[in-house]
Amino acid sequence: MVEALEEALAKHGKPEIMNKDQGSQITGADWITTLTKADIKVSMDGRGRYLDNIFIERLWRSLKQEAVYLHEITDGFQAKRIIDNWIGFYNSERPHTALDKRTPDIAYLGNGETRKAA
Repeated sequence: MVEALEEALAKHGKPEIMNKDQGSQITGADWITTLTKADIKVSMDGRGRYLDNIFIERLWRSLKQEAVYLHEITDGFQAKRIIDNWIGFYNSERPHTALDKRTPDIAYLGNGETRKAA
């Protein structure tokens, strides 16, 4: 997990704050030390407080129900392709009620622009 965090920081830069849940993967000393050394503030949701991060929880639920669970995934390459395709659809084609039925790409980037794949 720490390697993925370091890769994300190198690729995307550091955020001011990192909010996380109580998952054991991201409450360990190595994770916290990496954030602290990068001068990133740590915010932790309370135990059992899924509502603290409801928007990301809903995103993960949608991803799993609409993409991951519909495929028999046999390797990481296939998983990455399925997830990348769904996120592309989610951002560029799927209208969102909270965005006045616009896609995130239109709402945040303007007409005609799309996000680059990771």
